[in-house]
Amino acid sequence: MSEELDAETLAFAHRMFDLARDGATAELADYVDAGLPVNLTNDKGDTLLILAAYHAHAETVAALLARGADHARTNDRGQTALAAATFRSSTEAVRALLAAGADPHHGNPSAVETATFFDLPEMLALLAAPTA
Repeated sequence: MSEELDAETLAFAHRMFDLARDGATAELADYVDAGLPVNLTNDKGDTLLILAAYHAHAETVAALLARGADHARTNDRGQTALAAATFRSSTEAVRALLAAGADPHHGNPSAVETATFFDLPEMLALLAAPTA
């Protein structure tokens, strides 16, 4: 499906991605509850969840996961929300993603590979810990 989106629709989509980047949890959750696709992706394949995780907004991550966001989705570069949260050393976002079943070895680079490459021992320990 390659139909062009009108300017108003594009502006709305950009605003939704900004809400994820900014951690505007309540507002973004309201839009998702009203029908916004929780797995909406931008032109780079980033989902709302990946953007919230990358910007270390654990509450937004948790809200999106509670609404069915796919933690296994990768962007066009093979990155996952878990790898993004790991890179940012966002302990609470990593915990929320792991509790939702995110695989620390999924993606390219995976969260484990990210923690190893950037020498993040606290993140490696968290990724290796059994989830409750």
